[in-house]
Amino acid sequence: MNKTAAVTGKKFTTQRLALMAMFAAILCISAYISVPLPLTGYHVTFLNFVITLIALVFPLEQSLLISIVWLLLGAVGVPVFIGGNAGIGYLMGPLGGYTFSFILVAILVPLLRGAKYNRIRFTIVSVASVVFVDLFGMVWLKFMNNMPWATAWAAGFFSFIILDLVKAVVAAQIVPAFRKVITDQSQE
Repeated sequence: MNKTAAVTGKKFTTQRLALMAMFAAILCISAYISVPLPLTGYHVTFLNFVITLIALVFPLEQSLLISIVWLLLGAVGVPVFIGGNAGIGYLMGPLGGYTFSFILVAILVPLLRGAKYNRIRFTIVSVASVVFVDLFGMVWLKFMNNMPWATAWAAGFFSFIILDLVKAVVAAQIVPAFRKVITDQSQE
């Protein structure tokens, strides 16, 4: 298998499945790498960074499968959501919008980024994805908590967006290194 096919190919080889499982595990762990925000009690985590990186590195089917495995693990009670939360109650709660938006990112980013790495395009798509996540999550938070719009913007968008933008830019810049590692791993 050539290097391009290893990154963009649709085959689910044993090595590819193991690599996807490893990234699903990294996605699960990333929920625990968090900083609580003092005024809102919400957390800034590495979930957004990891799901963006997965969507930038893997083809659509693989990106989606990785994120669905993570979502299903959390839905059945494995504590893989922010702060070690899990279950359908969490998904239907105030922060569920952020969680569901990650699945949409896993679909949309691979479609928008293109197959060949272009730093500017990948950065723009990455930044757009975190803005989407924060907007989608904020709107969900507003309606689930019956918040005024000003409060929802402050608690659900502005408190996250600066760090999320930094994480998005970093994720877009490290894609070539991750693709190289993944390609090299797939050829062994």
